[in-house]
Amino acid sequence: MRFANRLQSLSSNVFADMDQAKAQAISDKKTIIDLSLGSSDLPASEVAISAIEKSLHDPTTHGYLLHHGTLAFRETVAQWYTQRFGIAIDPETEVLALIGCQEGTAHLPLSILNPGDFALLLDPGYPSHAGGVHLAGGQIYGMPLLAENQFLPVFGDIPASVLAKARLMVLSYPHNPTTAIAPLSFFEEAVAFCEQHDLVLVHDFPYGDIIFDGIASSPSILQADRHKSLSIEFFSFSKSYNMGGFRIAYAIGNAQLIKALRQVKAMVDFNQYQGILNGAIAALKGSQDSVQQTVAKFQQRRDTFITALNNIGWTVESPQATMYVWAKLPELWQHKSREFCIQLVLETGVAVAPGAGFGKQGENYVRFALVHEPDILEIAVKKIAQFFEKVV
Repeated sequence: MRFANRLQSLSSNVFADMDQAKAQAISDKKTIIDLSLGSSDLPASEVAISAIEKSLHDPTTHGYLLHHGTLAFRETVAQWYTQRFGIAIDPETEVLALIGCQEGTAHLPLSILNPGDFALLLDPGYPSHAGGVHLAGGQIYGMPLLAENQFLPVFGDIPASVLAKARLMVLSYPHNPTTAIAPLSFFEEAVAFCEQHDLVLVHDFPYGDIIFDGIASSPSILQADRHKSLSIEFFSFSKSYNMGGFRIAYAIGNAQLIKALRQVKAMVDFNQYQGILNGAIAALKGSQDSVQQTVAKFQQRRDTFITALNNIGWTVESPQATMYVWAKLPELWQHKSREFCIQLVLETGVAVAPGAGFGKQGENYVRFALVHEPDILEIAVKKIAQFFEKVV
C-alpha cells in the first residue's frame, strides 16, 4: 500500500517515545511514577458531574449535536468571557465549541495555510501546534524561547524571507512546556507585529487559571486585540476544571476565523455529547472554588517538588504557572534529553518528558508534570537521586 507523504512528519512524538519506554519498564516489573503527561489526576467538580449525570437520563440529549444545539454553551462562554476580561462577545459568530484545544490548533491551519506557507511557532512548544501545520502542508519557523528572554520570542529576529511567506503565528501563555507567563504588553506587541505583517494570531490558552503566588490571572489575547481584528483564542476545560477526558473546549475571537474553523470542523465531526456541554455550562456558571482548590494543590505540589530537587543538588527555578516544572538537565546529560528520560524510566520507573520532544530549543531540558500527590513526588525525586548516584 502507498501512504501520503505527510505521515512522515507525524511519525513520532514525545508521548509515543515515552509510552514505549514505559511499556518496557512495566514489563521489567518497575513501578511507574508517571510525570510525563499533563493529564490531571484531580477530579472534575461535582457541579459539572451532576449536570452530566442528569443529562444521561434525558433522551433528548442522546442524538447528534449540530452547531445550533451548542448555543446555550456558546452563550455561557460569551457571558463568562465578558465578566472575566471585560470584552463583549457575540455567541453566534465569535464562539465555537471544540473537542479539546488540540482540535482547534490542528484544524485551524487547514483554513489558513496553503502548501508552502509558513507558520511561526514557539520553540519549544506543544507538539500538536506543529502537527496541524504539517497536515496543512505548511512550513514551520520555530521562534526560539530562551531563558535569557524569559522564554518569550523576539519578533525582530524572524527573517524577512520567512515573514514574506508567513500567514500564521501561534502563541501560548502560560506556556507549556517552559511554564513562562507573558504580560499584556507582550501580547500588544504581538498584535501590532501581526497587523504589520498580515498574520493571523492564534493563542492557545489552556493554563490561564493555573497561576501561583497570588499573581493576577494571565491576560487573554483579546485584551490586546479588543476589536478582534486578527486573533483567535482556544480555552480548554481540561486544566482549570479537570475535565481532560471529557474533551471540551472552545474557540473565541475574530468572526471570520471562527467561521473558517467551523467550515473545517463541519467536514470532520459534529460535536461531543450534549451532556458534556451541560457539564461545562455548569462549571462556568457555578462557584469557582474548585478552580482555586486546583491551583492551590498544584502550588503545593510545585513547592514540594522544587524543594526536593534542590535538596538533591538539582537547582531548578520555581515556576509561576502551569502544572509543570521545566528543568535544565545536569551537565552530564546536556544534549541527551531523550536518552536521559528513557534510561531514567527503565532504571527507576520514573517517567518524565524529554525537552527535545517539544522542539530544538528544548533539547537540554526535561518537563515534569505534577500529577501526583506530594508524597509520591518526593519518592520520585529520591529515585532520581539514586539514578544520579548510579550513573555518575
